[in-house]
Amino acid sequence: MRIFSWALVASLTAASFLSACSPEQNWREVNFDGASLKAQLPCKPERTTRSVPLGGVPTPLQVVGCESGTAMVAVMTASLQAGADAQAVLAGWQQATLGNAGVQQPLSASQQQAWRRPGFLPLASAVRVQAQGQRSDGQVVFMQAVWGAVPEGDHVRVVHAVVYDLRDPHDLAASLLDGIRP
Repeated sequence: MRIFSWALVASLTAASFLSACSPEQNWREVNFDGASLKAQLPCKPERTTRSVPLGGVPTPLQVVGCESGTAMVAVMTASLQAGADAQAVLAGWQQATLGNAGVQQPLSASQQQAWRRPGFLPLASAVRVQAQGQRSDGQVVFMQAVWGAVPEGDHVRVVHAVVYDLRDPHDLAASLLDGIRP
């Protein structure tokens, strides 16, 4: 009887460890060129840089992203020109992202909250959003996203991280968003 109990405990312990290891998630730290910003992604990221209009000025935007199971995960960052209004840039970025994801606006108080992280600026537009939208093919998509800004010398670096999934990506998003640091 005692051997059976130990075997059962060992089996349950092994099963719990194996269930915690998901082949879809292999977390790794990523860095961004010219920035101290770091993030944790659950899969091997692809990288790109493209010019986007942030605050009405063409700005190089660094993007790292990957697919983990049914989720699409991305972290984006750009260095704004000295004197740029980070608050306005983040607000415009949020509106564009939510519009592209088919999220009904305005958001309710339960869908967004302040996003405060050590080293980030306490801006009103530094928020975390949890919402349901619609893909271009009409399929429902759940998203969790954050926008924030980090001071870097005489300028500000803006950051946006997002998880899109066919189901609520709560745990994946929590790990991603907690892993972003300056």
